[in-house]
Amino acid sequence: MKGVKKVTDGIYWIGGSDKRLARFENIFPIPEGVSYNSYFIDDEKTAVFDTADITVSDQYLENLKDCLDGKKLDYLVVLHMEPDHCALISTVVGLFPEVTLVGNAKTFQIMEQFFPEAAGFNKLEVKEGDTLSTGSHTFHFVTAPMVHWPEVLFAYDESSKALLCADAFGTFGALDGGLFADDYDFEKEFLDSARRYYANIVGKYGMQVQAVLKKAQGLDIQMLLPLHGPVWRKDIAWFIDKYQKWSTYEPETDDIAVIYGSLYGHTASAAMAVASSLMGKTKDRVKVYDVSGTDVSYLIGEVWRCKKLVLMCPTYNNGIYPPMESFISDMAALGVQNRIFAMAQNGTWAPATVKLMTEKLQSFKNVTILEESLTIKSALHKKDTESLEAFTDAIVKA
Repeated sequence: MKGVKKVTDGIYWIGGSDKRLARFENIFPIPEGVSYNSYFIDDEKTAVFDTADITVSDQYLENLKDCLDGKKLDYLVVLHMEPDHCALISTVVGLFPEVTLVGNAKTFQIMEQFFPEAAGFNKLEVKEGDTLSTGSHTFHFVTAPMVHWPEVLFAYDESSKALLCADAFGTFGALDGGLFADDYDFEKEFLDSARRYYANIVGKYGMQVQAVLKKAQGLDIQMLLPLHGPVWRKDIAWFIDKYQKWSTYEPETDDIAVIYGSLYGHTASAAMAVASSLMGKTKDRVKVYDVSGTDVSYLIGEVWRCKKLVLMCPTYNNGIYPPMESFISDMAALGVQNRIFAMAQNGTWAPATVKLMTEKLQSFKNVTILEESLTIKSALHKKDTESLEAFTDAIVKA
């Protein structure tokens, strides 16, 4: 059954959604599924922008053939060479051997690494500022290196004022029948997934995202056509503002995330006591997470959302509790900045994690590490109330 959806005059979505894939990039859990977007241009000359993942190949090829309806395919434009978007390039060329592939020099270099036969494909190399006309649609190419691969291109259509933006402005989450962001309650159904997608996939490349956003300021953008998630045709400025915040590491909210590690439940109990104390002192939301039981991609999403992060864990083999250490390493790898950190430690005989976590966090740019910390000796007791209150007072006042 065909699954083609009209985006606007002459542009059609021909992608597919996968609700069976357990992990994106075999790392990030996606219980909400994921969509793979591809766009067909029906004009004097036909064109397709990107292919799709192998998992949706049958649906994708059926959609493409339905749109062509016996016509030849003139162009296959490759904005991004990641396999979830390029997997079907060789298949499409096999079906339409006269097609011309459009990309930049880096695109074709990577293409031949995946598909050695691409050396013999018809190619049109483009660079920043070049255009491709299909008749009534003229596409202007914008380079977007390291958002989040080096070859990435955006394409801006003069006619529809649509920006085909590769992996930018994408989100985890399958499309449940609707194509457009305004078909959904996006803030309720997609925002957490969009933030988690950005933070984990693109988050390290904030400077490069900023460079592309500055280029986009000069364009009259009426639609955003990403390679994952819904298409934007309304409230575009709202979503671009999210990217502005995320790419500059500006906290999205003033909320507090309490993230704990616990062997036997004592640090977990202390974390709940800290959260309860905080809730009584601030109007900001407080969320509590078990670093062992929560996939790190969700924790990273919360790091991008929250201004204040409270890290609580026991000393383990004279070091940091391993899941907490891995979480801190992930934050470091993604270049986390502009956050306030508070720390608590638990140790039956030699608590050391506040010192060890502080040493790691000091390598982060522009972060505040509170001097006030909390030390628990095995378990939190009534005698620790004064220390607990001083700790939460410092967090609220920071």
